[in-house]
Amino acid sequence: MALESGPLILVDQVDENITVITINRPERRNAFDGATTLAMEEAIDAFESDDNARVAIIRGAGSAFSAGRDLKAAANGDFGTSERRGGFGVSKVRPTKPLIAAVEGHALAGGFELCLACDLVVASTDTTMGIPEAAKALVALGGGLFRLPKRIPYHIAMELALTGEARPAEYFARWGLVNYVVPREEVFATAVELAGKIVKSGPLAVQASTEIVRRAFDWTDEDAWKQQHVYADPAINSEDTQEGIRAFIEKREPVWKGR
Repeated sequence: MALESGPLILVDQVDENITVITINRPERRNAFDGATTLAMEEAIDAFESDDNARVAIIRGAGSAFSAGRDLKAAANGDFGTSERRGGFGVSKVRPTKPLIAAVEGHALAGGFELCLACDLVVASTDTTMGIPEAAKALVALGGGLFRLPKRIPYHIAMELALTGEARPAEYFARWGLVNYVVPREEVFATAVELAGKIVKSGPLAVQASTEIVRRAFDWTDEDAWKQQHVYADPAINSEDTQEGIRAFIEKREPVWKGR
């Protein structure tokens, strides 16, 4: 078996606003054991606390995005989860800022569930995705079974859950789960371009919009009219809102301060 070398999670910056988080276990197809999960949690915490960082791109080293849980580690009692942020160090408690999955290669089982923990997905033309657990007499417990039917139609989600069949990224793009399908060599650049578009928006408005859209599935209309203000009001009452209005009137690019 190949030995692991270097950090389990790599963190880089495209610039001060765009963080890149790379799962660095290519010899294990970027599967998560406990140490990798905690390293991801630490990376997500750092991203969350960095006032300049506005969006993060998650990708995998080597030929796969992620195989999900490391089954060899699980067989020894290491299930690759944390008490605070949950599986893969991000699935249970996500950061308040948007996450983009840059999927170069397969995203199966927990790797697919990691995509579902992200807000936007860019995938390669040779990517396959799915939750194969039921076909192996397992149950997908990393968020896939309750997040997937919120992203695509019920009957499609149910077929994928019950058969365990993997499908190409283009299939998921047709159902709206994948934003862009591009050649493998263009995935990261496309994700960076998408992140750059987000960075042009007001950071507080982006955070508020992210939180509201994530919670929309769980609110009734009556709840939504009230609860959206919990997240929107700090953004609406910020200096950035006034700057956005002034920039529009003065026909110039706004300069955001995040306050």
